[in-house]
Amino acid sequence: MSDPIVILTEEPLGADDRVNIETLVADGDAPLVVLVPANTERHLLVDFLENLSMLEIAKAFRELSTRHPDPAVERAAAAETLAASLAALGGLGGGVTGEIVEGKAVDGLVAKVRELNAGQAVVITRPHAVADTFHTDWANEAQDKLGLPVLHLYAGSGFIGDS
Repeated sequence: MSDPIVILTEEPLGADDRVNIETLVADGDAPLVVLVPANTERHLLVDFLENLSMLEIAKAFRELSTRHPDPAVERAAAAETLAASLAALGGLGGGVTGEIVEGKAVDGLVAKVRELNAGQAVVITRPHAVADTFHTDWANEAQDKLGLPVLHLYAGSGFIGDS
């Protein structure tokens, strides 16, 4: 059996993401482990600047006035993301499992990669203009902690992030 591949995602994975992961597995039997954070721990200022950079001005100001989401609501959303992602990747590699990560997403990824002695780590996110530009995104952070390359893919696309 091949080394596991650990995937951290903030978005529900879909058909395009399956194609990308299928390429990584390449008809092998590597088990896939999908991690979804219960809380993405976004920063208000970074989110505001990111929305402005994507010309989502109304969204930027709307999110300034919203309160921090209820942890139960966040956990339920994470469970839905995990279920959709597991369904999208079903049948690939040596099987697909997953879990919701409590605490910091990157710390959860690093711990799981080390626990499983995983051969690859993958981060799938939507584009984050500020974090991607300044290399403070999850993939770069995980790469720094693991000392290994971490593949950064943008959800729903074939685009690779710069990590």
